[in-house]
Amino acid sequence: MNYSELNREKRETNLLRSTVYWAADLAAVAVLAVFVVLFFCDRVTVTGHSMEPVLAADDVVLVNRIQYHFSDPERFDIIVFAKENGSGTKTYVKRIIGLPGETVQIIDETVYVDGVPLEDESLSYVALSGLADEPVILGEDEYFVLGDNRDSSEDSRFSGIGNVKRSQIIGRVWFRVSPFENLGGIR
Repeated sequence: MNYSELNREKRETNLLRSTVYWAADLAAVAVLAVFVVLFFCDRVTVTGHSMEPVLAADDVVLVNRIQYHFSDPERFDIIVFAKENGSGTKTYVKRIIGLPGETVQIIDETVYVDGVPLEDESLSYVALSGLADEPVILGEDEYFVLGDNRDSSEDSRFSGIGNVKRSQIIGRVWFRVSPFENLGGIR
């Protein structure tokens, strides 16, 4: 065997070894991703159009179930929560607007928190004020939530939802997995 044949054989062995290592790394990452999703996340399908344009009907999102064990929900987080209704428990996807201890009111189609217009103008407009026509004072474990598509959202403005208790919150929406062309993080 001459030097060039030995060198070619060595390159082929290195290529095979690199391919095996790459496949093993890819498999380890896939197993880790499945583990994280199964144990720390829920998969939820968005129903209805209440969160458009951020989330559309039938989008599939991942919900971080453990984040709120270590930190409090924050204003503008998109959350999933469970609410009892006449036929059982239903899950909802909405955005947090009011935090515990705050007062929320909708005056002249604008959302006010503690008497100050909501900071994010794209989320502050609301045509129908519902229960928030009068000041809504949130308890120490209550949140006021709204859908981004205010004209097509059943949320804290209505008695069927009302204020959301911390114990009802399942987690924060953090990643869209479907449709594939919109794959990515959610803000």
